[in-house]
Amino acid sequence: MQITADQVAKLRERTGAGMMDCKKALTENSGDFEKAIEYLRKKGIASASKKAGRTAKEGTVFSLMDTANKAAVLVEVNCETDFVAKTENFTKFVTHIAEHIAKANPENPTAMLAQKYINDSSKTVEDFVKENIAILGENINVRRFARYPLTAGKESKSYIHMGGKVGVLVEATLPTAAKATQEPFAGFLRDLAMHVAAASPLYCHPSDVPADVVAKEKEIALAQLQGQNKPADVLEKIATGKINKYYEETCLNKQKFIKDDKKTVEALASDISKAIGETVTITRFTRFVLGEGVEVVAEETQH
Repeated sequence: MQITADQVAKLRERTGAGMMDCKKALTENSGDFEKAIEYLRKKGIASASKKAGRTAKEGTVFSLMDTANKAAVLVEVNCETDFVAKTENFTKFVTHIAEHIAKANPENPTAMLAQKYINDSSKTVEDFVKENIAILGENINVRRFARYPLTAGKESKSYIHMGGKVGVLVEATLPTAAKATQEPFAGFLRDLAMHVAAASPLYCHPSDVPADVVAKEKEIALAQLQGQNKPADVLEKIATGKINKYYEETCLNKQKFIKDDKKTVEALASDISKAIGETVTITRFTRFVLGEGVEVVAEETQH
């Protein structure tokens, strides 16, 4: 039978065993989880895998601008204690993982584990992770990452806040690459990354907000207006105003700029466009908070 990546991931979470071990266990037992667990127990999984049963909630958010492989990377790697997160060995490990992501361009963390490690093709990334679990004496988990290609016409910038507790990667269009390191565009990109870290936007533009989210916000707004003796068209306008307020709070382009609340981020981008004589558009951003349940990865749709 066909064993899916999701099944393998769930068995890994249950047992702490390696990815290939889990896949084999599920294959040998026709996808039966309980039998697969028994199979792994009978095989006696290595000590490094036993550590994988422990919670990894510390660690760091790390960024890498890899011009050689033309990629910007933001990655969250977890370990068990803040003490280990600050060690040189852990920092080196995280750096190597970011370099692998930049060069090998894995689809997701699970797929990455099966790839040949870029610095030693005799082992997989999973083998490399296990080696470092043994060295550090703690469980390590490459939890999530974002990889932006460094392509012509687009520029990326990262920002790491609070020593790796918050990390941001932003991308904006810039037709002339030579202007990327020049002011005011370079300063705009730095400020934009800092703004995303501080303001926690969820979307780039109002048109990116899912229709069901907008519908729910309108439902909430109308419920708040119940009992008010006003015409339906007036209530509708008030509800629309509340939705626009929601956009101002959650959409990057509509947020008040953290360094100047008299203008929006959208207006700031327009000012920069005029200053450099080229249209600058914010295309996407990723924001990771260490240990947070849901990452924010937002891309601006065409509008």
